[in-house]
Amino acid sequence: MLSIAAALTSMVAGYTEPEQHQQEHLTAVHRRARGLREKALTLADDDATASQAFGAAFRRKPGPDREDAIHRASILAAKASAVVGVEALAAIEDLEWLVLNGKSALIADVVVSLGALRAAMTGARTNVSYDLAALTCGDSTLDDVEQNHPELWDTVKRLNEGLEHVDQILARIADRAVPTASR
Repeated sequence: MLSIAAALTSMVAGYTEPEQHQQEHLTAVHRRARGLREKALTLADDDATASQAFGAAFRRKPGPDREDAIHRASILAAKASAVVGVEALAAIEDLEWLVLNGKSALIADVVVSLGALRAAMTGARTNVSYDLAALTCGDSTLDDVEQNHPELWDTVKRLNEGLEHVDQILARIADRAVPTASR
């Protein structure tokens, strides 16, 4: 989903004809989107590898070794998903800029890109949250997890805020993207 969002962002940036004073910013948006499109594919592979380790840990026979394996795999999986989420958060600003400055005929593509970005963030948030919750399989509580992994816990909060931000952007442009008034 992150790669789809980046590809659409790149397309909109590529078709946008900026004012002279916007050229440098648009070029940077386009460059970041192209880079993110490629990076997202690598991040998806990293996430898949972490998920495989997570699944393997859960298939182990019950006992302390299984709990240790689950703990290690949970942290690796959470970190892999968090990276995807953080990259998605960074892409919001460029899409918001395109809402204001991109080619107006491509607003539907911006909306689809925001939807894909939202899906990437939702997936990352859900995976990080689930992986952190898996750390409670032993004697740990969620409070312990929050205290021991504050950066991952904070990522979940930041992703929630990012989702709210995307929803606000979508609400602001709904009438431009999906006009419903009869003519």
